[in-house]
Amino acid sequence: MSATDKLIAGYQRFREGYYEQNKDQLSKLAKEGQFPKIAIISCSDSRVDPGVILDCEPGDLFVIRNVANLVPPKEDNDSLHGTSAALEFAVTGLEVESIIVLGHTQCGGIKALMDTPATEAPDTFIGKWMQQLEGVRNDILEDESLTTKISRYNCCERKGIQQSLQNLMTFPWVKERVEAGTLKLHGWRYDLSSSELCAMDKKSGKLTRIS
Repeated sequence: MSATDKLIAGYQRFREGYYEQNKDQLSKLAKEGQFPKIAIISCSDSRVDPGVILDCEPGDLFVIRNVANLVPPKEDNDSLHGTSAALEFAVTGLEVESIIVLGHTQCGGIKALMDTPATEAPDTFIGKWMQQLEGVRNDILEDESLTTKISRYNCCERKGIQQSLQNLMTFPWVKERVEAGTLKLHGWRYDLSSSELCAMDKKSGKLTRIS
């Protein structure tokens, strides 16, 4: 069976199973629109599906996915800002109550950044996107306590979440709501090997397992 044939077979199972069993709720979403309370910035990695990991139903999550689950800072220029546009809609349009930056272990974008020499100018879309963490990468490479590639990858993954949380506050419509107490920001990290989910302390960066 080809990859696309597998998808078609899956769609048929969905139509005959899940759709039929949940037709009323899905029809309600179609007629009334979406009202998720949570927005999640997640990695594009095919192994990290927020809806699956968190066992959510359609309409529960507004998911924004990109390489390495990064939130860029607010920029006032004519470039295309897909992640920023999605965030703006989630916050000002859907009025979500929480934004979660969901990082994960074994991130390919993080590996690409850490394995590329600092002196090598990026000439790919991925390379330019990951330059957001250039300062983080350089600090990690100078940290003599990080002696292995794995420790450097893990550190960069954590600091990437921290930086994204900081960058969220550069958007005035996020900052205003956080300060008013109507919007909360969270940093989470999912371990692909153990399926452990941890929450991050925004100031210290310490991870605590979510029980």
